[in-house]
Parts: sequence; structure tokens; C-alpha cells
Amino acid sequence: MDVTHARPAVTELRLSAFKSHRGAAFPLAPLTLFAGASGSGKSSVLQVYEALARLGAGDELGEVFDDPAGCIPERAAADAQGRRGFRIGCTVDGPAGPVQLDLAVQADPELRIVGERLTADGKLLLSTALRDPERSTVQAAWHTAGAVPVTRAPLPDDRLGTSLLPLRVAGKTEGQVRVLAAAEQVVVALRSVFSCDPQPQRMRGPVALGEGRLRPGCDNLAEVLYRTQSECAIRHKQLVAAARAGCAGPVEALRAEELLNGTVRAVLGRGDRAVTPVGLLGEGELRYLALALVLLTGPGVLAMDQAGEVPPAMQSLTVLADGFDRSLDARQTRELVSLAAAICRHGHIRVVGTAAEASWAGEVAGAAVVDLSA
Repeated sequence: MDVTHARPAVTELRLSAFKSHRGAAFPLAPLTLFAGASGSGKSSVLQVYEALARLGAGDELGEVFDDPAGCIPERAAADAQGRRGFRIGCTVDGPAGPVQLDLAVQADPELRIVGERLTADGKLLLSTALRDPERSTVQAAWHTAGAVPVTRAPLPDDRLGTSLLPLRVAGKTEGQVRVLAAAEQVVVALRSVFSCDPQPQRMRGPVALGEGRLRPGCDNLAEVLYRTQSECAIRHKQLVAAARAGCAGPVEALRAEELLNGTVRAVLGRGDRAVTPVGLLGEGELRYLALALVLLTGPGVLAMDQAGEVPPAMQSLTVLADGFDRSLDARQTRELVSLAAAICRHGHIRVVGTAAEASWAGEVAGAAVVDLSA
């Protein structure tokens, strides 16, 4: 069995009309870095990925886009009814083959999904359209291929219809099975996302012990180290090696120490019993350690919504890292990208990040760079 193929993964993002992007389609490799100057649209790509992920997890549209007007393409004119919006989409590869999801979102005067298309092998499996602007629903039609070739029903205009199909489709006909397989593949891929942005200023002090799941800001790094050093010996050893490669001075250990008040702090072991609290490290070193920890753990350690009904062998985690190289020097960036590329080759983790400059990434086997300044 091809395990990589069995794991649904987003392999293309489409920003058909979103902020500064028009007609843009970006293929995604297991490790993809979007590079370019400030204002080139790097963060917009990750915003679209995260938005699709949240919609796939069942979040309402208003929770996902808190500033929908800011997503409207530049210089976009309103139609005769004063409506403006944006269009985004993705392709998900997996056991059901390539499946395309495309959304048309109205941002003005009211936020709503006005059109959704789910397509596989050129076959339209789901389509929605706004028929009555006075109602908070869209008219949906999905492929059935039974006695009735198409099933029609209203769906809410503030939810991703694809994520609702498993609750609406019985799976009794060949067509229904095909629709379910495509919808579930998209939802599984989109749900398996961890968006992180390590915050060094919040990682310096001791933290209380809790459930030991790393938060997106990585402010509880010490707590997670306390867990991994006892539960994940092999991965923790790899983390120490990464710290040795990316931190200044000798590094013989990286561990969390329990303090008298019940909190823990992270320290680097320097040898001869000397230690350096990580709170004394520079911002680049702290971001480097946090991102290395993200890459070397997984859904069981990261604070994310897991698709518990899907076997782990069929899941692949995608890490979204805006500012992947922020505060890092050239050596740290190369070490971190090399670590990411090595992990991504195993197929269970994918990485999409942004970098201010990534011309050097060609030196790292497996790293794909999309230069938005070109």
C-alpha cells in the first residue's frame, strides 16, 4: 500500500481573486516556502490555507474572516446590487484522486458563501448557488447517480457545504459513495493543520504543568519539553541534536526542570553541570527551538483538532509557519529547513511557510520555493 498516497494532502492553493492575488494557483510540495518582499502577498497565501482549514473543521464563515472587506481584491468594483467578494480554492490529492474545492464568498454588503464547487475527474460532485438573497441559505445539488441523478437541498450560507455532506449523504448508491469519498478526503486534509507563530517574549519564563500540548505561540515550550523528554526519547534526542546545530555554544542537553512552585523551566545543558535557561537565549534561538519542536512532535503533542475517526496512517499533518525565517540567521535557517525537508520526506508531515528571502533553499533537497517577487 502506498502510504503517502493514502494520506490526503492539499497539493494546490488557488487565490483566484483574493487581496493582491488574481488568477493565482500555487502547487504545494511536501515542503513549500513562499518568498518575497513585504507586500508581495506571502501571508495572504497562508491566510487562505488557514481559512479553508477552519471551514473544513466546521467553523462559521464569520469566525474565519473577521475582516472580509479586507479580502476583496484590490480595485474590485461592485456589481449592480453593490456586491463584492473574493474567490479561493484548493486541490486535495488522496485515495479518491485529485479533488478540487472552489469557493465564491460575498463580503459586501453581507458575508456569505454564494457559490461552492466540488469536482473530481472532471465530474461536478457538489455545487451551490445563492437563489434568494433574502434567505440565509444556498441551493445545493450533489451527484447521486441513482434513480434520481442529482439531489437538491438547501444548505446554510455560512458553512462549507463540503464539510456538511457526510451528514447529508447516505452512501447508498455508487454516486453517493463517490461524493462522500471526495468530501471526506477534502475535510480530512483541511482539518489536519497546525498554524504556528512562536512568540519568544512569551517563552522565557517558567510555566505551569498542564496537558502538555504545544500551543500555536509555543509559549508553553518548557511544559511540552517536560513531557517529551520522558515520553518520546527518540524524538527528544533529535531535538537535542537540532539545538546543538542551531544554538550558540556547546549543547549537550535540552530539558525541562521542575521548580519548587510547581512550574517548569527549559534549560540547555552546557556540560560540567552548567546550564543556560532558555529565557536567556536570543529571539532567533527561541524561534528556532520552537519550530524544531513543532516539526519533531505531531498531532498528539500539538494543540490541534485531530480527525479521530481517521486512522493515523491516513493522516498527514500540515504545519503553517508565517515568518519561517524571522529572527533566524542564515545558519539557523538552513538547519531548520534541512530538518523540515528530512521530516517531510517521510510523508506524515508537510510544511508551508513564508520567508523574506529563500534563494539559498535550492541547496536543500526537497525544499520548493515560490518567489512572489518575480
